[in-house]
Amino acid sequence: MKYLLSAACIVASVGIAAAEPTGTFRQAHELGFGGQSSLDPIAKGRVFQLTEKLMNRLVRPGLDGKPQPDLATSWTANEDATVWTFKLREGVTFHDGSAFDAGDVIYSLNRVLDPELDSPARSAVKMIKSVEQIDDLTVQITLDTPFADMPLQLMDYRLRMIAQDSGDSIASSGIGTGPFKLETFDPEGTSVLVANSDYWEGEPGVARMEVIGIPDGQARLQALLGGQLDMERGITAQQRVMLDGSNKFQVQEIATGNWQGLVFRTDVAPYDDPRVRKALRMVADRQGLINLVLGGGGVVACDSPVEPKDQYRAELSCDQDIEGAKALLAEAGHPDGLEIDVHVATLEPTWPTLAVAYQAQAAEAGIRVNVVQTPTDGYWSQVWMKKDIAATRWNERPADQALHEIYLSTAKWNESYFKDEAFDTMLADARRELDFDKRRQLYVDAQTHLWENAGTLIPYHVTRLVGVSARVSNLDNVKNDAVRWHLITVD
Repeated sequence: MKYLLSAACIVASVGIAAAEPTGTFRQAHELGFGGQSSLDPIAKGRVFQLTEKLMNRLVRPGLDGKPQPDLATSWTANEDATVWTFKLREGVTFHDGSAFDAGDVIYSLNRVLDPELDSPARSAVKMIKSVEQIDDLTVQITLDTPFADMPLQLMDYRLRMIAQDSGDSIASSGIGTGPFKLETFDPEGTSVLVANSDYWEGEPGVARMEVIGIPDGQARLQALLGGQLDMERGITAQQRVMLDGSNKFQVQEIATGNWQGLVFRTDVAPYDDPRVRKALRMVADRQGLINLVLGGGGVVACDSPVEPKDQYRAELSCDQDIEGAKALLAEAGHPDGLEIDVHVATLEPTWPTLAVAYQAQAAEAGIRVNVVQTPTDGYWSQVWMKKDIAATRWNERPADQALHEIYLSTAKWNESYFKDEAFDTMLADARRELDFDKRRQLYVDAQTHLWENAGTLIPYHVTRLVGVSARVSNLDNVKNDAVRWHLITVD
C-alpha cells in the first residue's frame, strides 16, 4: 500500500493578496496564561492567535479540512505506513533571512518529542521513532507502529516549524516562516505583527496585525462594536442580534468540531464511580442545551470529541434519560441524588448559560447543581484540572488526536484523569490497523466505550459565529486553523 499527495494537484491559495500591504487588522486573545504567555508554539502558554501567523506547519488543513501542503509539498509512505517521506518546499526563508531546510524540521519535531520539555503537543506525534534527513529538502519519519493517518497529525495547530537551535529564544522572538513577522510581543497588552514581504505564498494584504489581550467575552464584543477589533471568533447567538442589525458588521457561520462541556474528575469521589458520572451525563437534554446556549447553532454530541464530519465519528444515541440516571445513582449509593459544584467563568461567554441550563435539567434527577462563578484570570491554571467539576472547551482535532490527547491514560491534558486500559488498547490497535473499515470500527468502539465510562459531558459541537467588521475582506469562512491569514485585506 502506498500513500501519495502531489503538490501539483493542489493549489495552496485561490487568490493573491494586494501587491502593497496596507492597513491594520485587529483581533483579541483571551490572556489565558497572562504574563506567562509565550510565542513558543509547543508550550502550554502559547498564544495561538500569534503563532498561527508567524509560523507554518508541514501540513495544514485545506478549506475542505483535508491535509494540504504547507512547508511540505508532498508525502509518501511505505507499504505498512511505518516510514513516511516528506518533500520540502524550496526557497522558503525565516524572518531573520535564514533558509528553511530539513535540519529545521528535524529540530522542530525532535523538540516536540523531547519528554523533558513536557509539551502538550507531544501526544499528537509520540508515535514518531526518528526523523532523519535524506537531503536538504527531504526528511524521513519513522514510526514505532503502522499509522495510515500520519498527515492528519501533522496538521496540529501547534506543530509549527522553527529554526534549528532556536528553542531557547522562540518564546519571545516568534521567528518563523509565516506571513507576518513580530514587531512587539506584549501578552497582557497589544502585540504587533508586520507583513513579511518575503512570504513564500505571496505578500500579505495588510501591513500590520494587532492582537490584543482581552480576557472577558463581553468586553471583546464591546471592543468589536466600538471599532477597536475587526474580528471576534466567539460571538454567541444572543450577541449576534447586536451585529445583524448593523451594516458595519457581517457574521460568519462555521460548522466546527469545537465543543464545550463539563468535565468531572474521575479520580475523585463520587465521580470515580462510572455509574455516577454516566448518570451526570444522562440527565442532559442536549438539543435543549443547543437551543438555550447556542440559539440552535450546534450539533448534538454524545460525549464524543470527534467532530460530526470526521470519517471516524460514531453515530450514537443519547436522549435525555432521567429515570435511567436516577437508577444509576441509586445503584451507586445515592438514592437521594447528589449536590455538586460546577465552576465556570466568562472567559467563554456561553459557559455560565450552559451551567445554569444544566442545573435545571439535572434537578429532575435529584442532582442539585451549585454554579460557582470564578474569575477569568487564571482559570486555566487555577480552576481547570484543579476543581472536581469545571467547564471546559476544546478546538477540533482529527479523531485519533482528540481521543489520545483528551482521554489516553498518559496524556498531559487528560482533564478528567480518565485511566482505562481497555480504551488505551483500542486506540493503540486503531493506529496499527491498515484496513480502513477495521480501523474505523476500532475508533467507533472507543467512542462507544467513552459513552459508557467517560467523565466528560460533551453535549454539542459548536457552529461558530464569527463577528467581522465590514471593512474586512477575504477572511476565509472556515475553521480558525485553516484560515489563510495572508489573504485578508482591510479598507
